[in-house]
Amino acid sequence: MAPPSDPPFRRIADEIARRIAEGSLAPGERVPSTRQIAREWGVALATATKALTVLRLEGLVEARPRVGTVVAAKDRPAPARHRVPPERRTPSTAHSDQELSRARIVRAATDIADSEGLTAVSMRSVAARLGVAAMSPYRHVAGKDDLVLLMADAAFGEETYPAEPPEGWRARLELGARTLWRIHRRHPWLAQVGSLTRPLMLPALMTHAEWALAALDGRGLDPQTMLDLHVLLYSYIHGIAVHMEREAQAEAATGLSEDQWMDHQAPAFAAITAATGHPVFTRVTSSVKGGYDLDLDTLFEFGLKPLLDGIAIIIESPPPRRATP
Repeated sequence: MAPPSDPPFRRIADEIARRIAEGSLAPGERVPSTRQIAREWGVALATATKALTVLRLEGLVEARPRVGTVVAAKDRPAPARHRVPPERRTPSTAHSDQELSRARIVRAATDIADSEGLTAVSMRSVAARLGVAAMSPYRHVAGKDDLVLLMADAAFGEETYPAEPPEGWRARLELGARTLWRIHRRHPWLAQVGSLTRPLMLPALMTHAEWALAALDGRGLDPQTMLDLHVLLYSYIHGIAVHMEREAQAEAATGLSEDQWMDHQAPAFAAITAATGHPVFTRVTSSVKGGYDLDLDTLFEFGLKPLLDGIAIIIESPPPRRATP
């Protein structure tokens, strides 16, 4: 056990390390998230983040996108134990401050968002992840709002398009849609940033818009219709992707996986259908072998084809041209 003089984040890290050593947390199993640590130990999110950072530096845990922080494999070499005195800059942290850059801050914030969700990102939690003084990131980024925009721009910029586009508008739109879906799958928090009516002014996102609009260009469509189709396709991807982060938040809050939550709802579902009837709904849902399995990747692929079929009808029979305001 850590001595009482140790800072809270060190005591929390040692307790989780003890659980790992005793086998109560097995390799690959999720460790408590920052929110769970904050609730269990009654500490701030920044303290919880620092505890997980210490465990990661010691090689005991690792962050996995869309999963969270998990116990590292046993055969992974463990670095020397790190001890960072509370709220004090040592020569090593001062050295880290000197090496700090906007790119490092954005990468660290993205790692936190990928594993813990966007709400876990703060300037303080990023500083803790990087092992620098709490105020150091402000020398490179104005605040969390600016940081989130930088994260989103970097995420959308991870994928590029071929110099020679595929033949035909449909193949081009398919490629664009699947590219954006892949980015959202890699970074589920992206769908929580901005809204459809207030689009993000990001250079990297504009690249995806240019790709889609160029696919529709020269098809006899007026500018308004082209923009409507582009927004419709983007909103389809965004609308499904938004549920990835919400599911992760719900699992963190309830401690139940999607399947476990559905199992808990079975009595309520049976009571509602018995009391109110809904014969078609009851018949359809009960007829699916093994129960209806809602998989977002499958749903995305399933819906993309009819959406493009609808766009094909508009392209083949363009509506009357609308005057541009």
